Amino acid sequence: MKKTALVTGGAGFLGSHLCDALLERGRQVICYDDLSTGARGNIAHLFGRRDFEFIQGDVTKPLDLPKEDLAEIYSLACPASPIHYQRDPIKTIKTNFVGTLNALDIAYRTGAKILLASTSEVYGDPAEHPQQESYWGNVNPVGLRSCYDEGKRAAECLMMDYHRQLGIDARIIRIFNTYGPKMAKNDGRVVSNFIVQAILGDDMTIYGDGRQTRSFCYVDDLIEGLILAMNSDSERIIGNPVNMGNPDERTIIDIASIIIRLARSKSRLVFKELPSDDPQRRSPDIAFAQRTLKWSPRVALEEGLKRTIEYFQKKLEEREEW
Repeated sequence: MKKTALVTGGAGFLGSHLCDALLERGRQVICYDDLSTGARGNIAHLFGRRDFEFIQGDVTKPLDLPKEDLAEIYSLACPASPIHYQRDPIKTIKTNFVGTLNALDIAYRTGAKILLASTSEVYGDPAEHPQQESYWGNVNPVGLRSCYDEGKRAAECLMMDYHRQLGIDARIIRIFNTYGPKMAKNDGRVVSNFIVQAILGDDMTIYGDGRQTRSFCYVDDLIEGLILAMNSDSERIIGNPVNMGNPDERTIIDIASIIIRLARSKSRLVFKELPSDDPQRRSPDIAFAQRTLKWSPRVALEEGLKRTIEYFQKKLEEREEW
Protein backbone atom coordinates (compact mmCIF):
# COMPACT_ATOMS: atom_id res chain seq x y z
CA MET A 1 0.00 0.00 0.00
CA LYS A 2 1.31 3.44 -0.93
CA LYS A 3 2.15 5.86 1.84
CA THR A 4 0.10 9.06 1.78
CA ALA A 5 1.92 12.37 2.21
CA LEU A 6 0.22 15.70 2.87
CA VAL A 7 2.10 18.74 1.53
CA THR A 8 0.76 22.09 2.75
CA GLY A 9 1.90 24.88 0.48
CA GLY A 10 2.24 22.21 -2.19
CA ALA A 11 1.59 24.54 -5.15
CA GLY A 12 4.43 26.88 -4.21
CA PHE A 13 8.01 26.89 -5.44
CA LEU A 14 9.39 24.29 -3.03
CA GLY A 15 6.09 22.50 -2.45
CA SER A 16 5.49 21.73 -6.12
CA HIS A 17 8.99 20.30 -6.53
CA LEU A 18 8.39 18.23 -3.40
CA CYS A 19 5.09 16.87 -4.77
CA ASP A 20 6.90 15.76 -7.95
CA ALA A 21 9.68 14.08 -5.99
CA LEU A 22 7.31 12.26 -3.62
CA LEU A 23 5.22 10.92 -6.50
CA GLU A 24 8.39 9.69 -8.20
CA ARG A 25 9.14 7.76 -4.99
CA GLY A 26 5.75 6.06 -4.96
CA ARG A 27 3.88 8.25 -2.48
CA GLN A 28 0.21 9.12 -2.66
CA VAL A 29 0.22 12.94 -2.41
CA ILE A 30 -2.36 15.40 -1.13
CA CYS A 31 -1.39 18.96 -2.08
CA TYR A 32 -3.04 21.61 0.10
CA ASP A 33 -2.66 25.28 -0.92
CA ASP A 34 -4.74 28.46 -0.93
CA LEU A 35 -2.92 29.71 -4.06
CA SER A 36 -2.15 33.06 -2.43
CA THR A 37 1.48 32.77 -3.53
CA GLY A 38 1.50 29.27 -5.01
CA ALA A 39 0.41 28.72 -8.61
CA ARG A 40 -1.93 26.16 -10.14
CA GLY A 41 0.45 26.02 -13.10
CA ASN A 42 3.17 24.56 -10.87
CA ILE A 43 1.11 21.41 -10.35
CA ALA A 44 -1.13 21.38 -13.45
CA HIS A 45 0.85 18.50 -14.97
CA LEU A 46 -0.20 16.34 -11.99
CA PHE A 47 -3.95 16.80 -12.38
CA GLY A 48 -5.69 13.60 -13.42
CA ARG A 49 -3.22 11.32 -11.67
CA ARG A 50 -4.85 8.82 -9.33
CA ASP A 51 -2.05 9.20 -6.82
CA PHE A 52 -2.36 13.00 -6.60
CA GLU A 53 -5.08 15.20 -5.14
CA PHE A 54 -5.19 18.97 -4.96
CA ILE A 55 -7.24 20.75 -2.31
CA GLN A 56 -7.52 24.53 -2.36
CA GLY A 57 -7.68 25.53 1.26
CA ASP A 58 -6.32 27.87 3.92
CA VAL A 59 -4.15 26.23 6.60
CA THR A 60 -5.20 28.84 9.16
CA LYS A 61 -8.60 27.14 9.17
CA PRO A 62 -9.20 23.49 10.13
CA LEU A 63 -7.86 21.38 7.30
CA ASP A 64 -10.67 19.69 5.36
CA LEU A 65 -9.12 16.42 4.28
CA PRO A 66 -10.97 13.62 2.46
CA LYS A 67 -9.06 11.04 4.47
CA GLU A 68 -6.52 11.00 7.24
CA ASP A 69 -4.60 7.79 6.66
CA LEU A 70 -1.47 9.87 6.49
CA ALA A 71 2.09 8.69 6.99
CA GLU A 72 3.85 12.02 6.42
CA ILE A 73 3.02 15.70 6.71
CA TYR A 74 5.28 18.30 5.12
CA SER A 75 4.36 21.72 6.53
CA LEU A 76 5.52 24.20 3.88
CA ALA A 77 2.62 26.67 3.76
CA CYS A 78 3.82 30.27 4.12
CA PRO A 79 4.97 33.03 1.77
CA ALA A 80 8.76 33.02 1.84
CA SER A 81 9.86 36.24 0.14
CA PRO A 82 9.73 39.64 1.87
CA ILE A 83 7.56 41.21 -0.82
CA HIS A 84 4.91 38.56 -0.18
CA TYR A 85 5.11 38.00 3.56
CA GLN A 86 5.14 41.76 4.28
CA ARG A 87 2.07 42.33 2.10
CA ASP A 88 -0.18 40.85 4.77
CA PRO A 89 1.94 40.38 7.90
CA ILE A 90 -1.00 39.31 10.06
CA LYS A 91 -1.86 36.52 7.63
CA THR A 92 1.84 35.55 7.50
CA ILE A 93 2.22 35.05 11.24
CA LYS A 94 -1.16 33.29 11.42
CA THR A 95 -0.05 30.93 8.66
CA ASN A 96 3.12 30.16 10.56
CA PHE A 97 1.49 29.65 13.94
CA VAL A 98 -2.10 28.52 13.33
CA GLY A 99 -1.18 26.65 10.15
CA THR A 100 1.52 24.71 11.97
CA LEU A 101 -0.84 24.10 14.89
CA ASN A 102 -3.49 22.64 12.56
CA ALA A 103 -0.92 20.41 10.86
CA LEU A 104 0.35 19.20 14.25
CA ASP A 105 -3.18 18.37 15.38
CA ILE A 106 -3.58 16.16 12.31
CA ALA A 107 -0.21 14.52 13.04
CA TYR A 108 -1.37 13.83 16.59
CA ARG A 109 -4.66 12.27 15.43
CA THR A 110 -3.12 10.14 12.71
CA GLY A 111 0.30 9.31 14.13
CA ALA A 112 1.93 10.77 11.01
CA LYS A 113 5.47 12.10 11.03
CA ILE A 114 5.58 15.86 10.48
CA LEU A 115 8.35 17.99 8.98
CA LEU A 116 8.36 21.78 9.30
CA ALA A 117 9.99 23.86 6.59
CA SER A 118 11.55 26.46 8.84
CA THR A 119 14.08 29.02 7.70
CA SER A 120 17.49 30.54 8.18
CA GLU A 121 15.57 33.72 9.05
CA VAL A 122 15.24 32.36 12.60
CA TYR A 123 18.88 33.45 12.97
CA GLY A 124 18.00 37.05 12.03
CA ASP A 125 21.03 39.23 11.31
CA PRO A 126 23.43 36.70 12.83
CA ALA A 127 26.30 37.56 15.15
CA GLU A 128 27.65 34.01 14.62
CA HIS A 129 29.07 32.93 11.27
CA PRO A 130 28.48 30.46 9.76
CA GLN A 131 25.26 29.66 11.59
CA GLN A 132 25.01 26.42 13.55
CA GLU A 133 21.75 24.92 14.78
CA SER A 134 22.79 25.70 18.37
CA TYR A 135 22.82 29.46 17.66
CA TRP A 136 19.78 31.23 19.13
CA GLY A 137 19.76 34.05 16.63
CA ASN A 138 19.58 37.85 16.53
CA VAL A 139 16.02 38.70 15.50
CA ASN A 140 14.19 42.02 15.80
CA PRO A 141 10.84 40.93 17.30
CA VAL A 142 9.04 44.12 16.24
CA GLY A 143 10.63 44.74 12.83
CA LEU A 144 9.10 44.56 9.37
CA ARG A 145 10.40 41.02 8.91
CA SER A 146 9.26 39.72 12.29
CA CYS A 147 5.95 38.34 10.97
CA TYR A 148 8.05 35.77 9.13
CA ASP A 149 11.12 35.48 11.38
CA GLU A 150 9.22 35.27 14.65
CA GLY A 151 6.42 33.33 13.00
CA LYS A 152 8.85 30.56 12.08
CA ARG A 153 10.42 30.67 15.55
CA ALA A 154 6.94 30.25 17.06
CA ALA A 155 6.26 27.36 14.66
CA GLU A 156 9.46 25.66 15.80
CA CYS A 157 8.34 26.14 19.41
CA LEU A 158 5.03 24.42 18.64
CA MET A 159 6.81 21.54 16.95
CA MET A 160 9.07 21.01 19.96
CA ASP A 161 6.25 21.26 22.51
CA TYR A 162 4.12 18.72 20.62
CA HIS A 163 7.17 16.48 20.45
CA ARG A 164 8.07 16.77 24.14
CA GLN A 165 4.54 16.75 25.57
CA LEU A 166 2.65 14.51 23.14
CA GLY A 167 5.40 12.40 21.60
CA ILE A 168 4.89 13.65 18.04
CA ASP A 169 7.58 12.64 15.55
CA ALA A 170 8.54 16.22 14.70
CA ARG A 171 11.33 17.22 12.31
CA ILE A 172 12.52 20.79 11.73
CA ILE A 173 14.53 21.86 8.68
CA ARG A 174 16.00 25.36 8.62
CA ILE A 175 16.14 26.18 4.92
CA PHE A 176 18.69 28.65 3.62
CA ASN A 177 18.28 30.56 0.34
CA THR A 178 17.05 28.19 -2.36
CA TYR A 179 16.52 28.86 -6.06
CA GLY A 180 15.55 27.10 -9.28
CA PRO A 181 12.76 26.57 -11.81
CA LYS A 182 9.20 27.40 -10.72
CA MET A 183 10.26 30.49 -8.80
CA ALA A 184 7.73 33.25 -9.44
CA LYS A 185 9.11 36.06 -11.57
CA ASN A 186 7.72 38.71 -9.21
CA ASP A 187 8.48 37.10 -5.86
CA GLY A 188 11.10 39.68 -4.94
CA ARG A 189 13.91 37.24 -4.17
CA VAL A 190 17.46 37.94 -5.29
CA VAL A 191 17.94 35.23 -7.91
CA SER A 192 14.57 35.60 -9.62
CA ASN A 193 14.84 39.41 -9.61
CA PHE A 194 18.31 39.35 -11.13
CA ILE A 195 17.46 36.77 -13.77
CA VAL A 196 14.34 38.58 -15.01
CA GLN A 197 16.19 41.91 -15.09
CA ALA A 198 19.14 40.34 -16.92
CA ILE A 199 16.97 38.65 -19.56
CA LEU A 200 14.99 41.84 -20.18
CA GLY A 201 18.13 43.99 -20.19
CA ASP A 202 16.80 46.14 -17.36
CA ASP A 203 18.95 47.71 -14.67
CA MET A 204 19.85 45.12 -12.03
CA THR A 205 18.76 46.37 -8.63
CA ILE A 206 21.10 45.80 -5.70
CA TYR A 207 20.02 46.86 -2.23
CA GLY A 208 22.83 48.19 -0.06
CA ASP A 209 26.42 48.07 -1.29
CA GLY A 210 26.12 44.48 -2.55
CA ARG A 211 28.79 43.20 -0.20
CA GLN A 212 26.31 41.39 1.99
CA THR A 213 26.52 37.63 1.48
CA ARG A 214 24.13 34.77 0.88
CA SER A 215 24.59 31.10 0.04
CA PHE A 216 22.28 29.67 -2.59
CA CYS A 217 21.14 26.04 -2.79
CA TYR A 218 19.65 24.56 -5.96
CA VAL A 219 16.11 23.31 -5.43
CA ASP A 220 16.78 19.66 -6.38
CA ASP A 221 19.40 19.39 -3.64
CA LEU A 222 17.10 20.91 -1.04
CA ILE A 223 14.18 18.63 -1.92
CA GLU A 224 16.42 15.58 -1.66
CA GLY A 225 17.43 16.78 1.80
CA LEU A 226 13.83 17.22 2.95
CA ILE A 227 12.92 13.68 1.91
CA LEU A 228 16.04 12.24 3.51
CA ALA A 229 15.18 14.04 6.75
CA MET A 230 11.60 12.73 6.72
CA ASN A 231 12.73 9.16 6.10
CA SER A 232 15.67 9.13 8.49
CA ASP A 233 15.54 6.63 11.36
CA SER A 234 18.08 8.61 13.36
CA GLU A 235 16.74 9.72 16.74
CA ARG A 236 19.00 12.77 16.42
CA ILE A 237 16.80 14.11 13.62
CA ILE A 238 13.59 13.93 15.65
CA GLY A 239 13.13 17.09 17.70
CA ASN A 240 16.39 18.71 16.60
CA PRO A 241 16.59 21.49 13.98
CA VAL A 242 18.69 20.74 10.90
CA ASN A 243 20.30 23.36 8.66
CA MET A 244 19.96 22.78 4.92
CA GLY A 245 21.58 24.99 2.35
CA ASN A 246 24.68 25.38 0.27
CA PRO A 247 27.64 26.80 2.25
CA ASP A 248 29.14 28.31 -0.93
CA GLU A 249 28.96 31.90 0.33
CA ARG A 250 28.88 34.70 -2.27
CA THR A 251 28.35 38.44 -2.20
CA ILE A 252 25.25 39.83 -3.88
CA ILE A 253 27.47 41.60 -6.42
CA ASP A 254 29.08 38.24 -7.26
CA ILE A 255 25.66 36.69 -7.92
CA ALA A 256 24.62 39.61 -10.12
CA SER A 257 27.84 39.43 -12.15
CA ILE A 258 27.51 35.68 -12.73
CA ILE A 259 23.90 36.03 -13.91
CA ILE A 260 24.78 38.88 -16.27
CA ARG A 261 27.52 36.72 -17.80
CA LEU A 262 25.43 33.54 -18.08
CA ALA A 263 22.44 35.41 -19.55
CA ARG A 264 24.72 37.40 -21.89
CA SER A 265 23.00 40.50 -20.62
CA LYS A 266 23.88 44.17 -20.91
CA SER A 267 22.14 45.07 -17.65
CA ARG A 268 23.82 47.66 -15.45
CA LEU A 269 24.05 47.47 -11.67
CA VAL A 270 22.11 50.13 -9.76
CA PHE A 271 22.21 50.49 -5.99
CA LYS A 272 19.32 51.33 -3.66
CA GLU A 273 18.88 51.66 0.08
CA LEU A 274 19.10 48.43 2.08
CA PRO A 275 15.76 47.34 3.59
CA SER A 276 15.28 47.30 7.36
CA ASP A 277 16.76 44.33 9.28
CA ASP A 278 18.30 42.80 6.15
CA PRO A 279 21.02 40.33 7.28
CA GLN A 280 24.59 41.20 6.34
CA ARG A 281 25.95 37.63 6.25
CA ARG A 282 24.17 34.34 5.81
CA SER A 283 25.76 30.93 5.37
CA PRO A 284 24.83 27.56 6.88
CA ASP A 285 26.94 25.19 8.88
CA ILE A 286 25.63 21.90 7.47
CA ALA A 287 27.93 19.54 9.39
CA PHE A 288 24.96 18.03 11.27
CA ALA A 289 23.09 17.17 8.05
CA GLN A 290 26.29 15.80 6.52
CA ARG A 291 26.98 13.54 9.50
CA THR A 292 23.44 12.40 10.24
CA LEU A 293 21.78 12.29 6.82
CA LYS A 294 24.86 11.94 4.61
CA TRP A 295 23.46 14.96 2.74
CA SER A 296 25.39 17.64 0.93
CA PRO A 297 24.37 19.86 -1.99
CA ARG A 298 25.71 18.62 -5.31
CA VAL A 299 24.66 21.19 -7.93
CA ALA A 300 27.26 23.91 -8.36
CA LEU A 301 26.07 27.51 -8.39
CA GLU A 302 26.77 28.22 -12.07
CA GLU A 303 25.10 24.99 -13.21
CA GLY A 304 22.02 25.72 -11.12
CA LEU A 305 21.83 29.29 -12.38
CA LYS A 306 22.10 28.09 -16.00
CA ARG A 307 19.12 25.78 -15.50
CA THR A 308 17.14 28.53 -13.81
CA ILE A 309 17.94 31.11 -16.49
CA GLU A 310 16.79 28.65 -19.18
CA TYR A 311 13.50 28.17 -17.32
CA PHE A 312 12.88 31.92 -17.06
CA GLN A 313 13.85 32.50 -20.69
CA LYS A 314 11.31 29.92 -21.82
CA LYS A 315 8.57 31.38 -19.63
CA LEU A 316 9.25 34.93 -20.78
CA GLU A 317 9.34 33.88 -24.44
CA GLU A 318 5.96 32.21 -24.01
CA ARG A 319 4.67 35.38 -22.35
CA GLU A 320 3.17 33.11 -19.76
CA GLU A 321 2.04 34.44 -16.40
CA TRP A 322 3.37 32.54 -13.43
